[in-house]
Amino acid sequence: MTCLLSLGLLAALAPGQGRQIAVIAHRGEHLKHPENTMPAYLAAISLGADYIEVDVRTTADGKLVCVHNSSVDATTNGKGLVAELTFGEIRALDAGIKFAAHFAGTRVPAFEEVLAAVRGRAGIYVDAKNVSARDLIAALEQYEMIENVVVYGAVRLLRDLARLRPKIRVMPESVNGTVVRTLLAELMPRVIAYSQGDWNEDAIAPAREAKVDIYLDRLGAQDTPEHWQDAIERGATGIQVDRVGDLLEFLRARGWHR
Repeated sequence: MTCLLSLGLLAALAPGQGRQIAVIAHRGEHLKHPENTMPAYLAAISLGADYIEVDVRTTADGKLVCVHNSSVDATTNGKGLVAELTFGEIRALDAGIKFAAHFAGTRVPAFEEVLAAVRGRAGIYVDAKNVSARDLIAALEQYEMIENVVVYGAVRLLRDLARLRPKIRVMPESVNGTVVRTLLAELMPRVIAYSQGDWNEDAIAPAREAKVDIYLDRLGAQDTPEHWQDAIERGATGIQVDRVGDLLEFLRARGWHR
């Protein structure tokens, strides 16, 4: 049975048959640019990424900014929790100098700034770290991006988004097969997120059977051609990577990306 499944998937994935795999740039192109900054996002778009992954948090005065960690310590020349700093305080920080001297002066971007720059050029994979459904919807509607995002986050947030704006593609984490079936029935998502920890047949099968998109992280040691190939053979329709240019080259050589 496993052999027949494998052969069937391989046949379906033969080059030239038109299947396209979405490329998701983890924190932008952050191998050569400071993560979660405009240079990283724009570089990923220039390479041809379909989505840029953006970590979104809320400042003390209610502004949405793009920072992965709960604090600004790791990526800027400042210190403090994002939730306890105002937008002005965060904007005054240097988000590039720790990465490389020639990026000195790079700022932490506002989410709205990213939406304005990306609109019409790529989609956005929102990793909602600390943001309300209403604030996220307001920003997406202002820039007419409601239908050009996928939103990953806590199930409570995804429930609110699905209730308030059904057109938004919410993207819950798979966890396991039982959770996937429950999520499919409750949220009716069009895409499910997978990490290395839940990338197994038990969790994949229900999503594949439901014919929803399957977006998988292939980061760090898993960000290799062998792991990309495995992801595609087992049903992934989108792959989030650090090595954006390399994945695009890999897919294009096989007819799996434009």
